[in-house]
Amino acid sequence: MPSFFNDFFKPSNDWLDNGFEKTLSVPAVNISEKDETYNVSVAAPGMKKDDFKIDLDGDVLTISGEQEKTNENQDERYNRREYNYSSFCRSFTLPEEVKRDEIEARYEDGVLNIVLPKNESAKKITKSISVK
Repeated sequence: MPSFFNDFFKPSNDWLDNGFEKTLSVPAVNISEKDETYNVSVAAPGMKKDDFKIDLDGDVLTISGEQEKTNENQDERYNRREYNYSSFCRSFTLPEEVKRDEIEARYEDGVLNIVLPKNESAKKITKSISVK
């Protein structure tokens, strides 16, 4: 006879496969540098752009996100509703050369991309120097 309590007796790895692991994980972050910008990419599939909060406090950039999902199963004998709440918070100290007033963020295809433009003085100058 199926029972609501059967779910409690699943192997522990089934709990992890059903979303529990997701509440404990922190999204992967990649940081790259180009001549004119630093780029921060946060892998956060399944989230919406409204789930993110990006704050700048002095030299500290804080990226946080929270998401709540509700799953509801109905059967002849029982109703079951599960709530899954996940959140994360990552902070980074910005280098002095970042133009703080021009930081931009875009969420697309499960990745939050943050562009940190550099000041003119921080851009790399490349030139050939002749030997005399």
